[in-house]
Amino acid sequence: MQTMQKLMDTLPQTGVVEWIGLRPARREPIDVVDCVNADVEGGLRGDRYSKAGGKRQVSLIQAEHLDGVASMLGIESVDPATVRRNVLVRGINLLALKEKEFRIGDAVLRYTGLCHPCSHMEEALGPGGYNALRGHGGITASVIQSGDIRVGDSVRVARS
Repeated sequence: MQTMQKLMDTLPQTGVVEWIGLRPARREPIDVVDCVNADVEGGLRGDRYSKAGGKRQVSLIQAEHLDGVASMLGIESVDPATVRRNVLVRGINLLALKEKEFRIGDAVLRYTGLCHPCSHMEEALGPGGYNALRGHGGITASVIQSGDIRVGDSVRVARS
C-alpha cells in the first residue's frame, strides 16, 4: 500500500503551454505573446507583477478548467485573456504542483499559492462569472531559475 506522501509525490504527467499573456497594467488589455522571459529578479518581463521576490510573479491556469467554466456559464468558450492569467496549460493538474518546483521551457518555477478570482470576473464573464471561476482560478508561482517560456513548451515537475 502506498503512503499519501508517495501518492502526492507521483506526478508523471507532462502539460503543454497553449497560450501566454502579459498584463502591462491593471485593467489594461492583455499582450498575447509566443515567448516571454521569466527572470528570477523580475518575474515575467512586461507583466505588471514583475518584481523580485514576488509570490505572484507568474499565474497559471488549466485549459480544462476554462472549458468547465464556459460550460457552467452556458457559453462556448472563455478567452484566457479574460481571466487575466499569464500561462494557459493543458494536460497537467496544476494543484498537484503544490510544494513543488516545476520546469516550463528553460525556466524553473515554484508553486506559491492559489490564484483566486477577483470581483472583476463578474463583469468580464457575465452574471455568475465570479462563482464559476471559484476553485478553477489556477495557481501562482515565483521564478527560481531564469529562462524563456514559449507556447508549446512542456510543463513538468523539476523536483519535489
